[in-house]
Amino acid sequence: MSTENTKINDYPRPDFTRKQWIDLNGKWDFEWDDSNRGETEQWFSDHKFQSEILVPYCYQSSLSGIHDKAMHPVVWYRKDLILDAEFLDKRVLLNFGAVDFETKVWINGQFLGQHTGGNCSFSFDASLLLKSGKNSIVIRVEDQADPVQPRGKQNWREKPFGCWYTPTTGIWQSVWLAKVGKTYLESLYITPDIDTKSAKMDLSIRHFTPGLTIKAELNFKGAPFKTMEVSSNSRYPVITVNIDIDDELDSDFLWNPENPNLFDVKISLLNQGMLVDSVSSYFGMRKISIQKGVILLNNVPYLQKLILDQGYWENGLLTAPSDDALKEDILKAKAMGFNGARKHQKMEDPRYYYWADRLGFLVWGEMPSNYHFSRKGIELIATEWQDFIKRSYNHPSIVAWVPVNESWGVWNIIVDKQKQQFCDMLYHLTKSLDPSRIVSSNDGWEQGKSDICAIHDYTADGKDFLEKASRKEKYLETYSDSRFIYAQGYKYEGQPVILTEYGGIAFDDGLEGWGYQGKVKNEAEFLDRFKSITEAILQTGYFFGFCYTQLTDVQQEINGLLRPDRSFKVAPEKIKKILDGLR
Repeated sequence: MSTENTKINDYPRPDFTRKQWIDLNGKWDFEWDDSNRGETEQWFSDHKFQSEILVPYCYQSSLSGIHDKAMHPVVWYRKDLILDAEFLDKRVLLNFGAVDFETKVWINGQFLGQHTGGNCSFSFDASLLLKSGKNSIVIRVEDQADPVQPRGKQNWREKPFGCWYTPTTGIWQSVWLAKVGKTYLESLYITPDIDTKSAKMDLSIRHFTPGLTIKAELNFKGAPFKTMEVSSNSRYPVITVNIDIDDELDSDFLWNPENPNLFDVKISLLNQGMLVDSVSSYFGMRKISIQKGVILLNNVPYLQKLILDQGYWENGLLTAPSDDALKEDILKAKAMGFNGARKHQKMEDPRYYYWADRLGFLVWGEMPSNYHFSRKGIELIATEWQDFIKRSYNHPSIVAWVPVNESWGVWNIIVDKQKQQFCDMLYHLTKSLDPSRIVSSNDGWEQGKSDICAIHDYTADGKDFLEKASRKEKYLETYSDSRFIYAQGYKYEGQPVILTEYGGIAFDDGLEGWGYQGKVKNEAEFLDRFKSITEAILQTGYFFGFCYTQLTDVQQEINGLLRPDRSFKVAPEKIKKILDGLR
């Protein structure tokens, strides 16, 4: 019998938690459908599935219990559960963290809904189909080896190649039921403003009824901070909370990697004093901005020392083996002296951003690329990118958005005006949804409209890099690593310059795989090369941040600072000493 989970700290989406919910992770019945006959034969009705799978792990991973690397484009899931009448007395949402790629859902043999997109969260109101007693949830997922789909680092050929890895099919993030009110809070966007000492809260209320009272309760460091109530006759009310402090807003209240201070907030909907629905969230008083070619954090210049993080695990692939594993990746990166990560080609599990918020770690959010430019591809990217921004908006750790990487999926953008306009569209779309963060629209090279100049350069030696990059105007007008930094018709206009990929140093330890610009033999040789190129970046005088490639080895790509099992290749304190010495 399924029981309610009241451990809010374990909630799959920590910035939008509900008190009453049921975790649906665990064993599900499972079967692949290579001949695509399941819908015709109505597997959603009464079909005996042939095997089991451990959700939320994809069948390609060993943690799923199946560990089959072959391509099976259609898969089915079924889970039976028993629900109490009390849990169903209002409304119940069926939530999915992420399912790759096209999802159809049936409950008790009746069609509930469908969703397209493999990287972001979605939900359905399941209230009308769930019943007291036994229920069955059946899911069909179709995931073709199609380069039009936003795939990120998922290989679409027979075997992994280059820097593309084993693909993920089906459910790969948490599944859960959440009890909500008959009228309920659909979304909450919190925008802090440290300059006015306020936080704006934009709400969306589903099944709105006039005359609701909205109650906002703020806590700071476990103590009550402020409570306010407002009446609303709008489905989309906006509340501004003053963070009124006697003295100037100081570091005791601001969020940054050194002091990740957070305000906890609970939003309740009341009807004539009776509780209708409530959601718990949090926010940080944090500002990311640009002034005179420098990136500022909370109005102070801040050097971003980032690590490129693919977010792959040996046994879980795109899915972390545990919540602690997400936390541990951040702690190990911080132990090496990095203050943030560029989550590369992956919309990470919301629990990762939660730990980044709590531990103090900057994050760049990036759209997984597709690899064939088409009208359908434009639609898929634009739709899922909006979903990602909306879902992740409240995380203070996220300071930048990257809709496109290295012209992936927009080949020949250097001269192709349509593709240039596509990237410019994504830039403006991003800024319209979230003007509070910086945007790197085509990270690496062949850039167009962008808040920063983001360069990828894997020059191995610091002296060689300085010789190439010391003349800023010439460097930014030409190319790095064989690609022009700007597309035709665009030029550098004074934006902050960041080396958003460099390094990629692999060890010559007998393993098959590759890194950039040859391998090193031992720790001492690694540290010499790492120190040389990292210090050279800042010696140019105009780079205001960098992102080292990469955190871990991933399959054939063995240029990580950590092995696939997350053990250190180099003593972390030695890397930290180098990074701490940079100013």
